[in-house]
Amino acid sequence: MELLCPSAKRRRSEDLAAGEPPPRATEATEAANLGPTTHSKEPPPPPDAGGGGDVDRISGLPDAVLGEIVSLLSTKEAGRTQILASRWRHVWLASPLVIDGRDLWTKPKIFTAANEALASAVSKILSAHPGPGRRFCVPPHYLHDRPATVDAWLSSPALHNLQELDFWEGKHMVHRYGRPYPLAPPPASTFRFSATLRVSTLSKCELPDSSVEGIHFPHLKQLGLENVSFSEGSLHTMISSCPVLECLLLNGIFGVGCLRISSNTLRSIGVGTDFDCYRDNLHRDNLQLLEEVIIDAPCLERSLYLGSFKPTNFIIISSPKLETLGCLNNDWFERTRLVFGTIIIQGLKVVSLTTTLNSVKTLAVASHNMNLDTVIELMKCFPCLENLYIKSCITGEMNRWRHKHRDFIKSCDIHLKKIVLRYRGIKSQINFASFFLLNARELELMRLEVGNTNYNEAFFAEQYGMLQMEKRASRGMNSTITVYQKADLLLSCKLQTFSSRSSRASSMSSISHQSLRSSGLDS
Repeated sequence: MELLCPSAKRRRSEDLAAGEPPPRATEATEAANLGPTTHSKEPPPPPDAGGGGDVDRISGLPDAVLGEIVSLLSTKEAGRTQILASRWRHVWLASPLVIDGRDLWTKPKIFTAANEALASAVSKILSAHPGPGRRFCVPPHYLHDRPATVDAWLSSPALHNLQELDFWEGKHMVHRYGRPYPLAPPPASTFRFSATLRVSTLSKCELPDSSVEGIHFPHLKQLGLENVSFSEGSLHTMISSCPVLECLLLNGIFGVGCLRISSNTLRSIGVGTDFDCYRDNLHRDNLQLLEEVIIDAPCLERSLYLGSFKPTNFIIISSPKLETLGCLNNDWFERTRLVFGTIIIQGLKVVSLTTTLNSVKTLAVASHNMNLDTVIELMKCFPCLENLYIKSCITGEMNRWRHKHRDFIKSCDIHLKKIVLRYRGIKSQINFASFFLLNARELELMRLEVGNTNYNEAFFAEQYGMLQMEKRASRGMNSTITVYQKADLLLSCKLQTFSSRSSRASSMSSISHQSLRSSGLDS
């Protein structure tokens, strides 16, 4: 029993002396233990000088507290707590059930074997646990492959009062289909939790009108819809049925041309169609993508545009609290028209500017040809900007600014505190970075992200001099050149605005999934 701590060993001895059978792995524990178990050969740590090293303080906590602790563990770890000692034997069964397919999925050589193992494990855990349920997460392809099994899972008493429902498919799952599989509707049992759900993500499915008719989600705060086929009426019905909705992700919504969202509670939204969703649906006939989104949300704080492969109008009618905006893009296939009151931005070009949006503090932009002129024009729209994230490398013009932008420097205060951009050390990028280094008096951090090849200490030393760091306007600034193997600076945006996947304990106040799986942006 090398895995037991001293206090657990002592409890085991006490159990045996009292004639109680030792804790054994239940069927659910074995189901959760899909991967190999590593037995540590290191000796236990010695007790402290005061003799308190043998005291098991955790096991002395009330059952309710232990149950909450167990519910925050991974599915595997939670099941394994039953073999610690008799004190823990019933804690897992009394704690809210969390089943997360990410914890149970193994990286297989054969997809079908891992698929069967995951389905078997989920069935065993549901049959062993009495409930109630807190979180249930399984891959969406089960909706197509095993509709009856999914229906039986969702009908299980173990999921009574479920708070989080997520049909998820991890990036590491190599699907066995050579092409995207047909979208299937979720079983009717999916919506039996409508009265208790607080977080929900539906993906790779079809929602017919009949499935959402009359539905109501009184407590749902975070809703993610990815790669979902809807009618326009059904989508409006579903969103309007969430009176306390705070975070909304619409990534790859098909069948809807125009969407109007009116909400007094919405704080974060992500809309668009990323490349994965678009690629998976190219084979579908009469593919209808969103062409216009109109948002009236006075409490909106974060707005993330995911991109599209069709020109889109993105209109925010009222947004006095909007603080985070991204990711603006001027690629040829993403000529999105963003409208904020009298501010109109086509791609990255400011078309109309009669008033400014002073609430925006964080901005993310991406382009294959970014220059200083473009960034300065955007700063005029958002004069209180504090954080700027630039996904693409600065290229194109030389970005000379001393004479060209001297009026801007004299008349405008630059409030930027943090700048992050990809960097290669070419002249245009040096001029771009030095503009902010020499003129942004409040700048606290500039992070230059470079690739991991052909850069050494000599390169860093040379850049320090060429950027004129000794003349920087902000004396308290921290400037770093960071080497990244993969500088996915803003693609992580998609994964941060919606928090159901980023933490096991659902933080209802935070906004971070594969939604928005970011408003992104790194902290």
